[in-house]
Amino acid sequence: MSVDLEGLFQVIAPLVTGAALEDEAVGTAYRQLMSRLMTFDYVVVFAYRGKERPIDLYSTFNARDHVLFVSLYQAGPYLLDPFYHAASQGKPGVWRMRELAPDRFFSSEYYRTYYVQTGLAEEVGFFVPVDEQITVVLSLMRREATGTFSTAEFALLKKVEPLVSALVRHHWAGLGRRFDAALAKTGRSKRKATHPPADGVWQHLNLTDREASIVELVLQGHSSESIGLRLGISTGTVKVHRRNVYRKLGISSQTQLLSLYLRNLGQ
Repeated sequence: MSVDLEGLFQVIAPLVTGAALEDEAVGTAYRQLMSRLMTFDYVVVFAYRGKERPIDLYSTFNARDHVLFVSLYQAGPYLLDPFYHAASQGKPGVWRMRELAPDRFFSSEYYRTYYVQTGLAEEVGFFVPVDEQITVVLSLMRREATGTFSTAEFALLKKVEPLVSALVRHHWAGLGRRFDAALAKTGRSKRKATHPPADGVWQHLNLTDREASIVELVLQGHSSESIGLRLGISTGTVKVHRRNVYRKLGISSQTQLLSLYLRNLGQ
């Protein structure tokens, strides 16, 4: 695909001067900018702050897909998403999903139950920290029929990353106030937001902190070996904890574990 330089410059011009634009205008300009460079099927832009419900800044989904990619995602599955975890770490740059995913992500129950429904071949994201707490992630998605991003396309995304970062920081400043306003609507304080309903799932189910840490990592798609390395314990110890958790919860599979987790998010 050849680059439409004239069209590219026409899109950029109104973005680099003047006051910050509204979400829809910024998102549309970003989509137009990227469409001059390559083909993709969807755009979605989320802002993340800690464990709080992410803010949907812009997306191109139809009503049916919006429920899956945005509404359902915001209800809790985002807590298991590799993009969410990278954003929480303030990890800047351009990343493919498969670069950030745990070693067993693509065989995890989260992937099989939720992510596979998206029908995506690949997701690539620009990660832009806008302050020490908030990261904006601008995702480009391709469905199976479109295929993955080529090496050359990904290299081009890396080249345009400084421009995308500058646009985000100019037009999406002040997101902290929007997170605070969203918390105010729920009647929760910022302090309480660091412990969202998801954290209470494991307390409600009577798991220890160590057991809760392990099952969170299991649901994210980490193998027992990966969990052991992250927590500084042996693989055998991880497996013992997993067996104890399953016994406590009266379950025998990761499918049941995920179902229990999602069902208890709001308690």
